[in-house]
Amino acid sequence: MSDGGTAAEVLALLERRGQTLAVAESLTGGLVAAELTSVDGASRSFRGSVTAYATELKRELLGVDGALLAERGAVDAEVARQMARGVRRALGADWGVATTGVAGPTPQDGQPVGTVHVAVAGPSDAMAAAALRLEGDRAGIRGQTVQAAVKLLFSELIATAGAKDTEQHGGI
Repeated sequence: MSDGGTAAEVLALLERRGQTLAVAESLTGGLVAAELTSVDGASRSFRGSVTAYATELKRELLGVDGALLAERGAVDAEVARQMARGVRRALGADWGVATTGVAGPTPQDGQPVGTVHVAVAGPSDAMAAAALRLEGDRAGIRGQTVQAAVKLLFSELIATAGAKDTEQHGGI
């Protein structure tokens, strides 16, 4: 395996564990889902995605707290966490991954271009998030975000491997 995790590695881990994945995307506009579904056999673990580009869709479809969105805007770590939890719940998946941020060309919600948050939510309240400050043009920022989201999920899958075995098999 590589040092950081690829879409193929993530999907292989999920399949071995009998678990599923759903994705909530904002700035990446479906690129994380595209990266995952480019892997042969992705349908064995990938349930689907929600591209909630508009802020109100984050609230309406993913259950992100409206007061949080009004106070902090969509480019926020807690928004990413709630998006990951929400897509997991909405699509009935074991794991949820979310991306939100500013790809440019202009700032959003008072946040500069390159401000990105990715989050992962999993079984047994597993949660991980990363705040990123990326550089480059719009396409570069979006591409880097996809890679960061996949790597964060890979890391969380590795970190929770022992807990999953106990949960799945009752400690037997």
